[in-house]
Amino acid sequence: MEPPSPKDPIADLVAVDDRYHRDAYLFLRDALEHSQRILKREVGNKTRHITGQELLEGIREFALKEYGPMALTVLSEWGIHRAEDFGEIVFNMVEHGILSKTDTDSRKDFQGGYDFEKAFRAPFQPSSRGA
Repeated sequence: MEPPSPKDPIADLVAVDDRYHRDAYLFLRDALEHSQRILKREVGNKTRHITGQELLEGIREFALKEYGPMALTVLSEWGIHRAEDFGEIVFNMVEHGILSKTDTDSRKDFQGGYDFEKAFRAPFQPSSRGA
């Protein structure tokens, strides 16, 4: 008899809310760790809570690093089309006990975070130089 597989909270979450691909949740978790490492270096090896805006910037940096010019395409394939989608993913993870939040954290922290074209496509566009 095969032993039961360990419980996968992200699979459970996607089974309840399938707006976003499972990989979107795994990516967000990795982007959060990336953001924490960057901020830890900036504030002297001390871990602290990350704001929604800080997380959005970390997500942008991590996506560009991991997927380069394909970042926008990859995110779109996962169902992510705007900064608010990252907020939905974060709060889905909070509601399923995968992440935690403070009393001041809100989905609103992700509203209007950045324009996806500018954040993920513009860094790879050729620059126009004046003559």
